[in-house]
Amino acid sequence: MFLTILLQADASSFTSMLPIFAMIIVFYLFMIRPQMKRQKNEKKFQTEIGKGTKVITSSGIHGKIVELNTDGTVLIETGAGKIRFERSAISMELTNKMNAPKK
Repeated sequence: MFLTILLQADASSFTSMLPIFAMIIVFYLFMIRPQMKRQKNEKKFQTEIGKGTKVITSSGIHGKIVELNTDGTVLIETGAGKIRFERSAISMELTNKMNAPKK
């Protein structure tokens, strides 16, 4: 009899915890995992950039990469001159997709 009561208590506590576990799984699938994927892609992009690539920095400065250094910095030529940035400050590459004719 005591074993039956104990098993019923465990089953009911598990079912009461089920919504919390479901929320954690949903939170991971929709929030954490996509953010980790985005960070991984950004890191890959930052390591693969090369000379002559047109980029936008995280502060919004547009320019062209002139020099890559081994210490993790890049020299970017902008309209105001040449400025040295950390690789991590480069947020995206400018492509000709924006200037492509519309179909």
